[in-house]
Amino acid sequence: MFRRRLAFALTLAPLAAAALIAPAVVAAPGDLDRVSTHLQAVESMTANFVQTDRAGKALTGQLTMKRPGKVRFQYEKGVPLLIVGDGKSLTMIDYQVRQVQRWPVGNSPLGVLLNPKKDIASVAKIVQTADDRIVLVEARDPKRPEFGTLTLAFARNASAPGGLMLQGWVALDSQNNRTSVRLSDQRFNVPVSDNAFKWSDPRRPIGRP
Repeated sequence: MFRRRLAFALTLAPLAAAALIAPAVVAAPGDLDRVSTHLQAVESMTANFVQTDRAGKALTGQLTMKRPGKVRFQYEKGVPLLIVGDGKSLTMIDYQVRQVQRWPVGNSPLGVLLNPKKDIASVAKIVQTADDRIVLVEARDPKRPEFGTLTLAFARNASAPGGLMLQGWVALDSQNNRTSVRLSDQRFNVPVSDNAFKWSDPRRPIGRP
């Protein structure tokens, strides 16, 4: 149940989604190397995100990322969920039910994004699309199928790191729970304080520090 809740909490750009179902064309040579170059060049990123669940309900929020391993999904006002990675663990905090659950960052579908030392060529392949403006990369660790599959969507953009702009991703976990995130207003390698990855523990008794 928790994995399913996380799937909805984490939820590709329409252009990339269309590319997934359109007739395929041959991928450009070197695209996987370009993706690896992009990931290595990004030390931090901020972006707005739109999450859409299976029922079509959309939530918005702010994504803050700092490698290695740090990420924060700050949801819009009124949504009692927070997802934070502190470099070692990825934590989901549900303030409504005062519940905290965590697992190693490397065990999450986002591990390929958050770990700059990850050899993406060992776990990823280019997905052919009908739109040569879009690069899709499917990442799946054959030795760890329980981690699921992450499909990253990039738009070719000469001004972005490695010539690619991360547009979002689709995650499919081992239970076939599909999740997607669409990004906008991406900013790369901006100053990000480690304080951005702190959070308040709802399990702490009221009145105690």
